[in-house]
Amino acid sequence: MWSSLWRPINRFSLQYFRYTINELQEIKVVDEYNREIVIDLLQSIVEIVTYGDRQDPLIFECFMEYQVLAQFVRILKISQNSRIEAPLLQYLSIMIQNMSSEHAIYYCFSNDYINNIIEHEYEFDEGDLALYYVSFLRAVSSKMNREILCLLVKVHGNVVISFPLYTASLKFACHGEKMIQTAIRALTLNIYNVSDDMVYKFVTTPPSSKYFSDLVHSLKDHCIHLDELVHATEEACTDERIKQLLVETDKIVDDLYYFKDVVSISETWLSGLVTQNLLNLLVFPILLSLLLLRQSNGSSLSSITSFYILNRLLQVIDCKSLINSVAGAILYPYMKLSLGDATEGEKADSTTNVSNFLPNCLNDIKELVSNGSEFAETEKIDADHLFGRIDEYLSSNSHFKNCHKENDIHKESLLSFRRGILAFLSSDNHCVQLASLLLLLILAESKDLDYKLASLIGFGGLQHKMEMHGSVLTKLMPEALNAVLNILASDPATPVLVKWHAGWFLQKLVNFHGMRLCDENLHLFNDSYEQSLQRLQNELDGCWFDHILITLKNEWTSCGTALEEPSQSKDPLFVLEVAVCQQTTNGIAAHYGGDKTSSYAAWRRMVDVVKLKALIFEEELLEKHLLVSMSSSTANSGRTHVSEASCASFGSDISLGAGIPCQIAFSNAGLRDIFMIPVARQTSGKLLLAEKHPIRGQRGVVIAAAPLARLSPKIDEGHPTWLHLRIREFDTMFDASNKGFCSKMSNDTSDGRWTLGFSTAKACEAAQLLILRETSKQRSATARMLAPLLNSSHTKDL
Repeated sequence: MWSSLWRPINRFSLQYFRYTINELQEIKVVDEYNREIVIDLLQSIVEIVTYGDRQDPLIFECFMEYQVLAQFVRILKISQNSRIEAPLLQYLSIMIQNMSSEHAIYYCFSNDYINNIIEHEYEFDEGDLALYYVSFLRAVSSKMNREILCLLVKVHGNVVISFPLYTASLKFACHGEKMIQTAIRALTLNIYNVSDDMVYKFVTTPPSSKYFSDLVHSLKDHCIHLDELVHATEEACTDERIKQLLVETDKIVDDLYYFKDVVSISETWLSGLVTQNLLNLLVFPILLSLLLLRQSNGSSLSSITSFYILNRLLQVIDCKSLINSVAGAILYPYMKLSLGDATEGEKADSTTNVSNFLPNCLNDIKELVSNGSEFAETEKIDADHLFGRIDEYLSSNSHFKNCHKENDIHKESLLSFRRGILAFLSSDNHCVQLASLLLLLILAESKDLDYKLASLIGFGGLQHKMEMHGSVLTKLMPEALNAVLNILASDPATPVLVKWHAGWFLQKLVNFHGMRLCDENLHLFNDSYEQSLQRLQNELDGCWFDHILITLKNEWTSCGTALEEPSQSKDPLFVLEVAVCQQTTNGIAAHYGGDKTSSYAAWRRMVDVVKLKALIFEEELLEKHLLVSMSSSTANSGRTHVSEASCASFGSDISLGAGIPCQIAFSNAGLRDIFMIPVARQTSGKLLLAEKHPIRGQRGVVIAAAPLARLSPKIDEGHPTWLHLRIREFDTMFDASNKGFCSKMSNDTSDGRWTLGFSTAKACEAAQLLILRETSKQRSATARMLAPLLNSSHTKDL
């Protein structure tokens, strides 16, 4: 008893350490009565060992001499529902993480103590024990190297037969707690990065290899849930659905980045197994369903979600096998259908060898997809199933079965009954068109795409050879160009940002792929060009005309940055957002703030119009005329001759000479006598309300200010001396991002209302006319600066 009350002064001394160990050894059972004492002893031991690892080698020698880790194992075994496991694992994690001596680390992992702790039978149903357990496993993995790894596995001959750390961690791979899931993924990557051949064979052999197929199945579940969100039939708040989309797509992207980390490890067995599972369980079912236009229900995903998944997967996972597998599967149907053309072409021109070229390309595509993973022959990726189903569909489809009878009929049939990627490019659904086009561009711009496949998409040395024989393959990129032009020239009711994304694709095709507009679709661009001019012209009559110039300047810079973004970096989420917004009756309205008449709604419409116009303006027109004029206007605004009223704001002292006396009632200040002063200076304009100075009779102090735009002065029908004004309350500074369609949450700020009272109806009418005159001056100044663009009869000749 007396010994338990005695404590050495220096708790980091060797003497106190021995005392603490002895106290722990005296514990025969751990229950609710001595639990706190045991926890205190464990904490003291860990603190002293951590100190000794850096400061006193004798302490760690004592730690080894007394086999303290064996005491930790014993404490676990003698615990009787005392909930000692969580603190014990926590302190062990702290000790392992803070060890720096290689000698100390090596000892801790010797003698199977760590494995015994890992394999202890824990009850994970209660509390946070699972979190502490996984943290302990991760701490162990953080010290992993080839020497440590050898201490944690059991080997028979040259084969790993047991790896408790890895096996235990996989049990938590699909845990619902995000923190635990993240820890397990970090742990497995620590193991994979050690580069041990025997361990690689262990993790890629059943039952351990099931981990990767389970991950892909989990990813597919996320994809199905995402698809359900995109196509939910019930009318739901668009903002809430967009938030749910972001959460679900984040889960998918997290999964893909983990796969990327695994595939990036330079080990053929491991990366091959992951690629195999991704292709067989996710990619091929999606492709089969897309290419056969839902004839096979291999994937329950819609085309919109399918394209999103494929695009995201290829963007994130930099894997040659995946790139060429997707490209090969997309091109394979067209190669099969082109064999008839090749035969006819050979008869017409015996000097060519295209009939041999096409079958050889087919064989190359099959070989690329089947062997691209460099995986073992016994576990070859099942590409034959994919191609077999496509062959079966093409041969059984009457459109294609009968089209070989005559070459002209064949060509017409191909154009009338297009399948696969061309069907999506020519879809009536703009979301599907843009999503499929993004997939083509990602493939075309990939550095890992095989040159044969690249040439079939429409680039490379084989393109001319294919064009000579009218192959449908060379129509992929022309079809893509035609698709975006049709979107741009479509119904004016098409959302502006849908057209903006189409314009982005157009510029990518023109600027980066050297494509040109032919005569037959040049008019489509000219139609869209005129539409954008008309939209911008209409905004001059809107309530944000005073912001058009600065918005155009900002969006011109923004569009330039966006065009420099490679297709590999373009977030395909926009197609899901547009799809959600278009499905709900309030979807488009939500993008514009719900109330179509609000200042926020008008602001969003103006920005969207300007974004589109900035994208398809001629560079020289914008830079040489508009931006120069804006710079000149900014410079002039700072000169001394500018009136004091045009620069005034709240609290400014100004002359009342140009003002009209009136009254206004404020809710917190009652009725006040004021002067109304509308003033426009070039492209800026404001309405000032000033109160007469108590001493200086011809001067006043500004008590309120509002932009001239949006005022819409209206005389009250029942009270001809009252003038109603509508005030923009929305602050554009809070809407600066404008990154995506429907992704911006609605602004709840309502427009303000002012009612000014005048002495007579004539004075009220004069005030209305004065406001309209100053507003017209401001609008005219803006129109003059936009004139080189609005009056341009230029038609783009790309």
